[in-house]
Amino acid sequence: MKKPNSLIRQIGTIVVLLFFNLSFAQNATVTGVVTDSNGAPLPGVNILIKDSSKSTVTDIDGKYNFLNLQNGTFNFVASYIGYKNVEFKIDVAGNIIKNITMMEDANVLDDVVITGVINPKTKIKSSVSITSINTREIEQSAPRSTAEIFRTIPGIRSESSGGEGNSNISVRGVPISSGGSKYLQIQEDGLPVLLFGDIAFATADIFTRFDGNVARIEAIRGGSASTLSSNAPGGIINFISKTGKTEGGTLSTTFGVDHENFRTDLDYGTKIGDGLYFHVGGFYRSGEGVRKTGFNSNNGGQVKFNITKEFEKGSVTVYAKFLNDRAVAYMPMPVQVSGTNENPIWTSVDGYNATKGALQSIYLNHNVGLGTEGNVRREKVANGMHPISKSIGANASFDLDNNWKVSDNFRYSANSGGFIAPFPAELGTASAIATSFGAGSTLSYANDGTAFNSPNGLVARIHMFDTQLNDMSNFMNDLRLTKKIDNVGVTFGFFKSMQNVSMSWLWNSYLQEVSDTNPRLINVTDVSGNPLSENGLYAYGTPAWGNLARNYDTQYNVSAPYVNVSFDATENLSFEGGLRYDNGTVTGSFAGGTATQYDINNDGVLSAPENNVFAVNTANETPVNYTYDYFSYTLGGNYLLTAKQSLFARVSKGAAAKADRILFSGLNYLDGNKINALDFLMQTEIGYKQKFDKGYFYATAFSSKTDEQAGYEAGANIIRQNNYKSLGLELESAYDLSDNLNIRGSMTYTKAEITSGADEGNEPRRQPKLMYGVMPTFKFMDRKNTLGLSFIGQTKAFAQDSNQLVMDGFVIVNGFVEVGLTKGLSVNLSGNNILNTLAITESEEGSITENTVNYVRARSLTGRSISMALSYRF
Repeated sequence: MKKPNSLIRQIGTIVVLLFFNLSFAQNATVTGVVTDSNGAPLPGVNILIKDSSKSTVTDIDGKYNFLNLQNGTFNFVASYIGYKNVEFKIDVAGNIIKNITMMEDANVLDDVVITGVINPKTKIKSSVSITSINTREIEQSAPRSTAEIFRTIPGIRSESSGGEGNSNISVRGVPISSGGSKYLQIQEDGLPVLLFGDIAFATADIFTRFDGNVARIEAIRGGSASTLSSNAPGGIINFISKTGKTEGGTLSTTFGVDHENFRTDLDYGTKIGDGLYFHVGGFYRSGEGVRKTGFNSNNGGQVKFNITKEFEKGSVTVYAKFLNDRAVAYMPMPVQVSGTNENPIWTSVDGYNATKGALQSIYLNHNVGLGTEGNVRREKVANGMHPISKSIGANASFDLDNNWKVSDNFRYSANSGGFIAPFPAELGTASAIATSFGAGSTLSYANDGTAFNSPNGLVARIHMFDTQLNDMSNFMNDLRLTKKIDNVGVTFGFFKSMQNVSMSWLWNSYLQEVSDTNPRLINVTDVSGNPLSENGLYAYGTPAWGNLARNYDTQYNVSAPYVNVSFDATENLSFEGGLRYDNGTVTGSFAGGTATQYDINNDGVLSAPENNVFAVNTANETPVNYTYDYFSYTLGGNYLLTAKQSLFARVSKGAAAKADRILFSGLNYLDGNKINALDFLMQTEIGYKQKFDKGYFYATAFSSKTDEQAGYEAGANIIRQNNYKSLGLELESAYDLSDNLNIRGSMTYTKAEITSGADEGNEPRRQPKLMYGVMPTFKFMDRKNTLGLSFIGQTKAFAQDSNQLVMDGFVIVNGFVEVGLTKGLSVNLSGNNILNTLAITESEEGSITENTVNYVRARSLTGRSISMALSYRF
């Protein structure tokens, strides 16, 4: 009896020992701290064990840990955006401590891109021209607006002289025909901000803000953009948001050293559960800004939030945005030009500094007139560009059985607001302006009644661009279904969008002196002493332009199925092609203006302006009901020469549909066949990509052909129609010259030509042959501090398609120095346009009278501004 009991005890002992050993083997750990080359901890570094599902992310102190590992040999990979990957092997036997140091990486060709591609892939393996800009690179160029960020992207021409928005943005010599970004889509997290990039007074950049929520910006030129987004044959600029997978945040306060501006940014993200992350952030700012407007010109902010849940085979992200911001809009302003058209001398007007002045004034605080409902309305000029956006959306992606994948990205945005800014419809001498009201008319200051006696003798005829953005709401949905069969991938997609365009133009006319310090309003009196104006307002409307009281109320319903096929012919050779069909239905109405008598100021007396008040004629609307459709295609290939070299080529064709720009043109808006609703763009490109151990080089030769069927331009009050072609070369590079010195650069050469119409053979207006940017960065004092510069410039360009008046080339010098005070805390001093360069980006006049003094209306980049920021990263 004892033998069985003894055997049982022995077996029990063995089992206990086995369980003990197994338990010990499962409780091995690997822990450590990840730091940069300065020894500062790096939060948000992703560390994974190869050939397993185990991964982790470093916390705010850069710490990581792997628990319950079996004894054995494991291969680890640590990765972090902007740093070189670190791979290491550990023989695990018990508890191991492994600290990691990561080095910054100038080589971005290994970055995985998601914009304008079906399946994310590295740049060197993609057959598109694409640029990624992270937040540190954006800060280096010291941008004062969203559009200024785009100036560092090769191939992109961004005229950022309009302020925070309303910028003209184009790509690869494609013309700026009507303002905004007609052929280029601005996106947030893969969906267009607005369906059309060139809606008058509601351009996409007005509804877009850069802040701490942005992880990076990706910009694709040409390539597959035409088949993966509507109205984007030229390219896509995509703002990609942070997620809480990178734990931590930033608190930053920025103020103007030489101008009035105060801004606070705050963002934070973290893991809040198993596979559950969130990120929230935003900003608020207030101040007059760099130019002297006489009031609080910039006032408002933004809040964004997202939460992500990861599953075994997919993820879901829900996101929201609330934007309510006011930013001053800078219109063309008085500039003096002498010399000749070919060799002009551009200078500021006496009494008006073109780099610091503004047409806004404390003497013109409100614009009053009749609203769309026939009621008296009053709008503050200080509201400027006033976007209001309330957005909510979600993005879901799942890997299904049998190599199927489904994804859906949708968003609803309730957009509204307004745009108000004084536009100089005419500059003239006091005598010329007075005579335009009748022989013997005289001018006097509206505030005190004294005779006009400005030192420069100039008067501006102001048209107040007072536009109510009643409803710019939209719905976007992009559904994709992908099937992978061996080395072939097929994606079927369906894009659906509904875009409202409801706005009202309620413009008035004023006379104003030319001065950069609160210009005074001017009254006009006829030869008999009768007043023809009140407090500078001489017309409720714009009689010089045919009185543009207008109301737009249309909706654009777009359905776009598309297909994309990828084929890996060999390990090194891959092809990709796509086809898209856009079908749009446009409904609604629009109405012009009519004259009436109305006692606007309710004083019981009809003044001269009140005898002819222009308002929207709501009783005489023009119905709109038409359809349009077009096909887009793209075909590209990429050949990997070596692990560090590749060649690619691509051809693509697409279109950009018109929205409000073709209304009020006298067309048959009930028949899509009789409307010039589309402008077409075809591009071909061939590129070379090269990686180095310490950098990269990227070159793309391109050609484009634009078939443009006319669009209305509000500032010039004309309809433009031309065809264009261009050839060019894009270069982009970055290199670590040493451990402390990095240099980035880009250059675009473009030879563009108008190929039809009266200006055939000329160069398109405002298109320089050469654009470039050079950005060196130097780390000093144990790499804890950083000094950066950026040189952004372009060669000369013609003011208008007639190719007479030349706008000089320029280079803008920006710089910053950032000093680390203690762990996570730094102070930054940055300067924009340090040399205070007068850089003209557009001119309303296309020629001057040579060898005499001329006064033209032109927009220049803002002059020198210095800002200081205190930031804490946690």
